[in-house]
Amino acid sequence: MKNAFDKKVHSCRFSEGDLVLKKVSQALKDNRGKWAPNYKGPFVVKRAFSEGTLVLANMDDEEPPSTVNSDVVKRYYA
Repeated sequence: MKNAFDKKVHSCRFSEGDLVLKKVSQALKDNRGKWAPNYKGPFVVKRAFSEGTLVLANMDDEEPPSTVNSDVVKRYYA
């Protein structure tokens, strides 16, 4: 069963300079309810590590203080 599942899974690799959107945490309360945005960004990938860890910067080239995992971001096509 695992082999059948692994055939369908395509891992997403990010490289430096890619544009991505970062998923907003559902733990943060927003008064807009279900109309609140699910993603924020776009961000630029400043550095990508092999384990799936990404260092992001916003479009003004300001880096946030922490890194993010690659499964909380998705590609942004401009």
